[in-house]
Amino acid sequence: MKKYQGAIFDMDGTMVDNMMVHHRAWQASLKKLGTDWPIEKVMQEVHGVNEEILHRIYGDRFTRKERLAISAEKEKAYRDIFLPELKLVDGLKKYLDTLEAAKIPMAIGTAAPPENANFLLDNLPVRKYFKAIFHAGDVKKGKPDPAVFLLGTAALKVDPARCIVFEDSITGAAAAKNAGCAAIIVTTTHQEEEFAEFDHILKFVKDFSDLKGLTKYFI
Repeated sequence: MKKYQGAIFDMDGTMVDNMMVHHRAWQASLKKLGTDWPIEKVMQEVHGVNEEILHRIYGDRFTRKERLAISAEKEKAYRDIFLPELKLVDGLKKYLDTLEAAKIPMAIGTAAPPENANFLLDNLPVRKYFKAIFHAGDVKKGKPDPAVFLLGTAALKVDPARCIVFEDSITGAAAAKNAGCAAIIVTTTHQEEEFAEFDHILKFVKDFSDLKGLTKYFI
């Protein structure tokens, strides 16, 4: 029996290479609010659930209703920009087919709002692979809080220690560790050396093309 019996996939930056689109959309949204950050600072500071991001940057400047409105405007801009170039990270479709054939249960655990989760799943042929899909609307705290991944392991009926989380971000890697899961990092957003603090990462990959190297943990 292989050690790992379930897989949870983050979405943004992991299933699709879209983080720079998000960063640009955030940069434009923040500029409208009077915060003119260079893209490097946006990449460093903007991560997690949208409401938490806005509260972290602006404190109590905005009401919850205002934060929700700002978030919705930013996410619509992201979807409009990304739709023409929407595609899966290389090799992912074949990898999902392989795990499905091996009867490895899979879930999604994303910090994205439900509209973005459905945007991806409605426009790419992958919804059928996942037994459960959890997004920002399902948790009270975003990553690095482990809630979204613990929901995933519970839905898959897999012990967290026997589950691999596929992530691209440092906060996502921390959430996987906090959940007690192993992780494989897709380096679309961050470089390998940025994850030096973690001891639960099995592998770093640029995409899912190394089918044999990725399936060995499950099959």
